[in-house]
Amino acid sequence: MIAIIGCGNMGEAIVRGLLKKGLYSPSEIIATDVRPERLREIGQIETTNNNQEAADKADILILAIKPQVIEEVLKELKPKIQERHLIISIAAGVRLKRIETILPKARVIRVMPNTPGLIGCGISSLSCGSQTIKQDEETASRIFSALGDVVKVEEKLMDAVCALSGSGPAYIFLIIESLIAAGVKMGLSCDLAKKLVLATVEGSAKLVKETGRHPAELRDQVTSPGGTTASALHIMETGGLRGIIQKAVLAAEKRAGELG
Repeated sequence: MIAIIGCGNMGEAIVRGLLKKGLYSPSEIIATDVRPERLREIGQIETTNNNQEAADKADILILAIKPQVIEEVLKELKPKIQERHLIISIAAGVRLKRIETILPKARVIRVMPNTPGLIGCGISSLSCGSQTIKQDEETASRIFSALGDVVKVEEKLMDAVCALSGSGPAYIFLIIESLIAAGVKMGLSCDLAKKLVLATVEGSAKLVKETGRHPAELRDQVTSPGGTTASALHIMETGGLRGIIQKAVLAAEKRAGELG
């Protein structure tokens, strides 16, 4: 049995993904949350507000909680954790060693998913703890494949992963929002601007992925000398857009380290 400790947006996405992919049946999943109304919304599966009860029933515990409460939850779980338990944490910035210190009997894996996993189009990065075995890594990969792609990284890179792909959707949403606003300012309807922008963003990402070509090469193909694209890119470059994006991601990486 698998337990989802904390059923916010990502916790719910994991539940939905596991059920949709048929990796677990409803009777094999239990979810916990401190909000009774949230548990009622989940439906289908067993729910409880008691984390220790969930730990008694499950062999796999996914900690889908905020880093600010991780220590409190780990100490609550500690009396129930046995050698049979695999702990998978998606708490941003929280180091494997920190969890292993509080739960010395547990095998621990750290995972950083992202919100496109809500529709099965996400990517999750995982790092294994000191006591995990190959089967644990395979189990975690199988679970998070329900949300999209899965890659393995060294834990020292997890703060960078958090900053780039964990927080990354928010950066893209801001760019999408800004492009739509520009379209409306030029006289397009909001619906038309949104349709044009979404198709452009999706198509551009697919073009990079499917051709395997460097984004700079593809950008050059769109940019005619003295043309409209060149004029727009000039404003972006002189305004420091490239540097701003890089500074923002580095700030997110630093914050991930602070949370840990």
